[in-house]
Amino acid sequence: MQYFDIILFALIAIFLVLRLRSVLGRKTGNEKQGPTDVYGRRTQNDANGTSPRDSTAQHGSDNVYRLPDSNRKSTAENTVSSPALTQIQLADGSFSQQEFLNGARMAFEMIVESFAKGDKDTLSSLLSPEVYKNFSSAIDDRATSDEHEETTLVGIKSAVIHDASVEGRTAYITVKFISEEVSIMRNKAGDVISGDPNNVIEAEDLWTFARNLESSDPNWQLVATETPDDEG
Repeated sequence: MQYFDIILFALIAIFLVLRLRSVLGRKTGNEKQGPTDVYGRRTQNDANGTSPRDSTAQHGSDNVYRLPDSNRKSTAENTVSSPALTQIQLADGSFSQQEFLNGARMAFEMIVESFAKGDKDTLSSLLSPEVYKNFSSAIDDRATSDEHEETTLVGIKSAVIHDASVEGRTAYITVKFISEEVSIMRNKAGDVISGDPNNVIEAEDLWTFARNLESSDPNWQLVATETPDDEG
């Protein structure tokens, strides 16, 4: 059975862990009003003084400790039909939407973890050059910042294909992730100055992965991050 082709497989076993933490920096991709982090989300110190995630469903929890199995198959994550996905399937007979989504989950966890750890080597293999540049800069910036946002990924509730397109030889697939996270703000000394480390919140992200369909390299890379609010 062919293993999923979204990331560099030699790195998966080493870096997938049950608890992921990240210190968010700034946005990748297109800019919007208000400060954003590398995942395209508004920071907790935006113009209104709150994060958009504060308006989502919140669940208090004293057991923020593990992720679900990245390879589990959710019955809610049905396959979708589109001309672009058909074109991708014709170009790559091994392509499977469900395996793609399983791998997208692993990539989401792995990228968040690597960013948290400042692991630029791993990030460089998973991200496009432009996205990597922003992640790398954010890692450098937070080392000297007086305050930074820290997010713990608790689990991924769902991952579904949101959009797909083929431009020339390159295929693009956008995945909508709904995840549960803990978000806090720390000062330079490491003290929590905002947020509750036991409060689990829900976040939505749109991540776009790309691959050259004519390349013998089966790996996909993350080329854009945004939130649903960015669309349009």
